[in-house]
Amino acid sequence: MKKLLSIFAMALLLSCAQGLPPEFNTNLVTAKKMLELQASEADFQAQLDLLHEDIQWQPVFFGSSVIGKEEFGKYLKGWQDEMEDLVYTPNNWLPGVLAETGMPDGSVRTYGTWSGTHSATGVKWEMITYHTWDFKDGLIINGGDYFDASGLMNFIQAEAIAQAAAAVEIEDAE
Repeated sequence: MKKLLSIFAMALLLSCAQGLPPEFNTNLVTAKKMLELQASEADFQAQLDLLHEDIQWQPVFFGSSVIGKEEFGKYLKGWQDEMEDLVYTPNNWLPGVLAETGMPDGSVRTYGTWSGTHSATGVKWEMITYHTWDFKDGLIINGGDYFDASGLMNFIQAEAIAQAAAAVEIEDAE
């Protein structure tokens, strides 16, 4: 039993001593920059410049398949055209790990909340999201967005209908 506890303690010490890969902090800055640029919509090309030419991205929509750089640019632009006043509020920033070893690999993960306004209807919304980024040569090579995009669109539609109905009721009352 004593030997088993010693082995466990040594394994724990070794895993803690290894810490995060040195590139994690650099990749974290890139991931944060990507979300900041998405929210501000200030410099679309700067967003594309953070992507590796061979990027493979998992879009959020049901039934979608992995997309490359050109499609990812259209995907980002589509969100930006549909929404305004975007704000990402992170709950945390986490290191990703290799599935085979469970050891940190320099990738970045985050849980947080996006909020904004639907451009066409003025409906304000907020939703919890999860995002992942893997890196190669300092650029985003792989990742994905994970949240209920269909639920968001259904919410916006229902709210827009409710707002229109309320406006008609007010008009009728006058």
